[in-house]
Amino acid sequence: MTAPRLDSAFAERVGALYLPLTSAMILALTRRRHPRRFAACLLGLLWTAPMLLALQCANLRVAWWNFPGAETGLREMPLELYAGWAILWGILPALAFPRLPLAWVAAIMAAFDLVAMPLCGAVVHLGPNWLIGEGVAVTFVLLPGLSLARWTQQQTHLPVRAAMQVATSGLLFLFLIPEVVFALRPGSNWAPLLQMPVWQRQLAMLGLLILALPGLGAAMEFAQRGGGTPIPYDPPKRLVTSGIYRYVANPMQFACTLTMLFWAAILRNPWLLLAPAIAVIYSAGIARWDERLDLAERFGDSWRIYRSEVRDWLPRWIPYSSGRGARLYLAATCRPCSELERWFAKRTKTGMEILPAEWLQEPIERMTYDPGDGSPAVSGIRAMGRALEHLHLGWALAGAAMRLPGAWQLIQLLMDVSGFGPRRRVCAPAPQTHVH
Repeated sequence: MTAPRLDSAFAERVGALYLPLTSAMILALTRRRHPRRFAACLLGLLWTAPMLLALQCANLRVAWWNFPGAETGLREMPLELYAGWAILWGILPALAFPRLPLAWVAAIMAAFDLVAMPLCGAVVHLGPNWLIGEGVAVTFVLLPGLSLARWTQQQTHLPVRAAMQVATSGLLFLFLIPEVVFALRPGSNWAPLLQMPVWQRQLAMLGLLILALPGLGAAMEFAQRGGGTPIPYDPPKRLVTSGIYRYVANPMQFACTLTMLFWAAILRNPWLLLAPAIAVIYSAGIARWDERLDLAERFGDSWRIYRSEVRDWLPRWIPYSSGRGARLYLAATCRPCSELERWFAKRTKTGMEILPAEWLQEPIERMTYDPGDGSPAVSGIRAMGRALEHLHLGWALAGAAMRLPGAWQLIQLLMDVSGFGPRRRVCAPAPQTHVH
């Protein structure tokens, strides 16, 4: 009596993997090529894979469903089902429905799940609240993955998709890779982190953020100044030499390696050292060769001059300047601004001058930073963060932290509440226009 059930379970597992995989391969071969479709599929998969595993971790606590007889897998989820589900939601929609509205695509994929999951009774047993789990999966796995893939293919929503790529990198390196290592080499797993005293765990998370800060700052620069994202298939359209790039040429690879080394130390797992080792080999080999050829071809002498001054991984202490002078406008009639101007005057600045805000043709309400390269000016706390990058590496990292999404809004709010809010200044002619 058990043999038919075993055969049914085997067939369902094989179908769960090979039906999505075969469909994706057929669509990839038969669809007309699109220059950004590969990037869309890749990012959809990279978001879906770790988020599905996070969903399964939540499922182990609330029991929306379970997988009987799962001898191998990730978090008691069979590998065939996990990989098939990731392909089904991460890759297939970008290939099968490239122009269909996202709401319709999400509805189709969710409807397929609602039909398929009850039919796979040999490999998945549904709990009484499994529809809640399906809703959570659609909300946090399917919809963001679909959006990231679609926006990448259509080159829209740049700030949001850049932020999602950063989140994807964090999920991949800090969650998915450790989970795979734990599955292959069972041991203490997350226990070293979870068993830390609260204050040690908080310090560990702070240290992790500090090490990741150059990479976060670099991703912001790509989106704000370069018009692109960190993924090689969605690169910046303009050469980026501002922000943390004034100090080091490969801040993302540098930060990723340091972060993974620190993460391996926190989790006390030597197998996790393989990730930074691979990152170093990749950076020193394939990435370095490919990036140099691509950037030299696209940006020519500007790239060569920059690379002659800024090294791959060894940061400078004094910032690189491309010669295009930035300007920080501070109101001379504002006492806090005057004090800030005196603070900057005591420090060596590279590639930036400070001018009275009254000289501007249009009145401003906050200090304003003009990068001088055609990029949009910023004001308030973001202007302060930008100005700090012209001092030295330590202040540049502080400025990058101030400009993180969410951080600058909170700091600006606190400053406004403390009495340092906007003050409208009347414009005045520059000195050279005065008549004596």
